Amino acid sequence: MTDTTERTLPAISCDLLVAGSGASGMTAAIVAARNGLKVVVAEKEPVFGGTTALSGGYLWVPNNPVSRAVGVDDSKDAALAYIRHEAGNQFDSARAEAFLDAGPAMIDFMEKNTHVQFEASPAFSDYHPDAPGGTPGGRSILVKPAKVSILGDDIAKLRPPRKELTLFGLAIGSGKELWHFYRAFKRPESFLYVSRRLTKFGLDRAFTGRSQLLTNGNALAARLHRSARDLGVEVMLESPVKSLVRDSSGAVTGAVVLTQQGLRQVVARKGVVLACGGFPQDVSRRQTLYKHPSAEGEHVSAASPGNTGDGLRMAEAIGAATLMDYPNAAAWAPTSLVPRLDGTKGPFPHFIDRGKPGVIAVRRNGRRFVNESNSYHDFIQGLESATPAGEPAEAFLICDHRTIRSYGLGHVKPAPMPLGPSIRSGYLIRGDTLSDLACNAGIDPSAFEATVARLNQDVPTGVDTEFGRGSTAYNRFHGDPEVKPNPCLAPIATGPFYAIRVIPGSIGTFAGIRTDHHTRVLDDAGEVVPGLYAVGNDMASVLGGNYSGGGITLGPGMTFGFIAGLHASGART
Repeated sequence: MTDTTERTLPAISCDLLVAGSGASGMTAAIVAARNGLKVVVAEKEPVFGGTTALSGGYLWVPNNPVSRAVGVDDSKDAALAYIRHEAGNQFDSARAEAFLDAGPAMIDFMEKNTHVQFEASPAFSDYHPDAPGGTPGGRSILVKPAKVSILGDDIAKLRPPRKELTLFGLAIGSGKELWHFYRAFKRPESFLYVSRRLTKFGLDRAFTGRSQLLTNGNALAARLHRSARDLGVEVMLESPVKSLVRDSSGAVTGAVVLTQQGLRQVVARKGVVLACGGFPQDVSRRQTLYKHPSAEGEHVSAASPGNTGDGLRMAEAIGAATLMDYPNAAAWAPTSLVPRLDGTKGPFPHFIDRGKPGVIAVRRNGRRFVNESNSYHDFIQGLESATPAGEPAEAFLICDHRTIRSYGLGHVKPAPMPLGPSIRSGYLIRGDTLSDLACNAGIDPSAFEATVARLNQDVPTGVDTEFGRGSTAYNRFHGDPEVKPNPCLAPIATGPFYAIRVIPGSIGTFAGIRTDHHTRVLDDAGEVVPGLYAVGNDMASVLGGNYSGGGITLGPGMTFGFIAGLHASGART
């Protein structure tokens, strides 16, 4: 039998070829198709959605119409000042202005012309709300849940949510639903909500084998796919783009795609959009760019396993420029490794638990090193700064029994879920006393006890004298408003005590292909490579390697996908 890599099939033609089926690529495909182009999407994996389908489903889009409709006051000028502050020396005014102009238009287009719908999250703060132009909420919006029926038979092709982030396979919504689950045993209305949700989920599993409601990034990927399907976009799964094709003038006119039947050239009259998800799973590039060593022997990423840097390699192969000198090559997150039944370990990024009152983080020296309630990206930057050269970058999240039963910790769920399985697997470290916990985890016991004593002394005053925990709107968003006087501070006093080891992980990459404000790829001389666009995490981030707020990947990703689709089709907003 002939190997499919050796079989070359007749070429197929389209107007626009999109490499990758995440949010940025699908947005480009939808916009181009809506403006009359014939579009083909080539996805390397057997499922569609990429890292988008694994995400929380938030988009960071300043001055967006969804938030304005609920009274959020924002402006382009304020957002531009914020991006300038966040990007620092990497600030690109033309791309920043393009993002801020097109972002609201993209949201409006999606809600009026597609199945993609959003809801406001006015209390979800920028990650640095006190910086110039920062806001206490409204720039991050969330995709609305969707019924499985939106996809029909294509539901089997949607990348499922990461198992470690579900409850019995139930993906809990990132917005109001998550708050109900945290308060299920504190508020009657939350108890009723959670009871109904779990009952419905149980019935769905019993009769259909799965939940009938999609949430977070799964909902976004499904809504985008259905919208593209309605417009006649062809999505080819298990079809990685292997190389770009150019004409005699150097313009990109298509690509060679390894389909399930064999190699096939796709002729794309209007060009190719690279939306391959960046390089979070490209080991060699990570080793070059990532600064932190890990005792596990390898950095871990919660991104899609297929995001191995294909787009960057293809662009570089034809002389495109890449921006690799960002202060942060990727979006960092403290990550624990959850043991699985098959002996492997799954990454669990710690987004929310660090902000809960009664949780702190220490290194093996027993000392805190950062405001644990700051963003996950800032947490890892703090860990890197505190880790001496040559030592592995690692830390432990610490809490007492009352806290873990109230909020859970990492993969460990709050009461009434049992702690035993996580303790027996080694994921959760336990100690009857603080000294016992320190010994079991390999932490300096005397320094650790002094750290906890200092924290406990600060709790009644509501002021974290070491790191200012709870001092910003973002800190307080992930705290517990029922805890006074500081929603992010509670004592660590009620044994037994618990720890989970975390290491640096990523949820995507920031460094990438150099583009102009139309998302056209540029070469080393700053000249446009005709016919080639880059969006999403293949494109160097407009924030210059910093993390400004929840949805900083999906918001700019979809916005620049929108811009690429418009430019390729010659349309206007």
